[in-house]
Amino acid sequence: MSQNNTEPNQSSLFDASALVATKKVKKNKDGKRSLYKVLINGFFVIMCAIVAVPFVAGLFASFRPGQMLIRNGLNLQLDFKNWSFTNYGYLFDGSTGYLDWYKNSIVITVISVLLTLIICYFVAYGFAMYNFKFKNFLFFLVIATMMVPFEILMLPLYKEMISLGLIDTFAGVILPGLVGASTIFFFRQFLSGLPKELLDAGRIDGSSEYGICVKIIMPMSKPAFSAMAILSAMGSWNSMLWPLIVLRSADKFTLPIGLNTLMTPYGNNYDVMVAGSMFSILPLFILYLIFNKYFVEGMTAGAVKG
Repeated sequence: MSQNNTEPNQSSLFDASALVATKKVKKNKDGKRSLYKVLINGFFVIMCAIVAVPFVAGLFASFRPGQMLIRNGLNLQLDFKNWSFTNYGYLFDGSTGYLDWYKNSIVITVISVLLTLIICYFVAYGFAMYNFKFKNFLFFLVIATMMVPFEILMLPLYKEMISLGLIDTFAGVILPGLVGASTIFFFRQFLSGLPKELLDAGRIDGSSEYGICVKIIMPMSKPAFSAMAILSAMGSWNSMLWPLIVLRSADKFTLPIGLNTLMTPYGNNYDVMVAGSMFSILPLFILYLIFNKYFVEGMTAGAVKG
């Protein structure tokens, strides 16, 4: 009788000790996960600070007189007594041509982005949705162009622009960058992840190949278009080397070239340059606010599909 009573007690003790051990293991795992989250979050906070501090310092500097900026440099001091809108007023009074540079950059960027997205989408659609002879070889040639530095192509492109009479024109700035291998690759990866049954369904419904491409597949590619729109706009908006080679007239300068003209052998308007740089961020910031909903989705989908 006593032996029978002992066995349940031993079983209960074993179950209790196992439960305690399980809780300890779970607690240790939770502690490691919490530490991991703290380290990851701390890392991202540091990275955000590294990016944000120069921007905030530049924003503060854009409201300070040039002498103070030269003397103290970029810093995070909030000295509202010496703040003014003089630098921005100088930019917008028409004497610098800043508004013309701004308009030129907007025109070039909008046209470049629209044409680049349309052309690269149709090229990528062909690679992703159809099978044809030498398909893989042709796609390899497209990707291989990504390995060629732009500096190697500058002279041939410049001679071509001269022969076409496109020097000192917006078309000369836009045309060489319309077909981007990276954009084609990204679209192709995204489209390859879509089910091919969509094409068959469209054909059964009587849609043409063009109708399937534009009316069925294109609306489903909104995340890819959003991601590429932001990246293409950033590249075009910040481009300086090629526009500097092509453009000659001051009234056709883009923002990067125009701001660079503020640096002269006789003096540098650092305060005005900083103010102009801060205001030039606004269009890209607005663009990101519009498309950020699809940006991450498009980037991740284009990276893993295919």
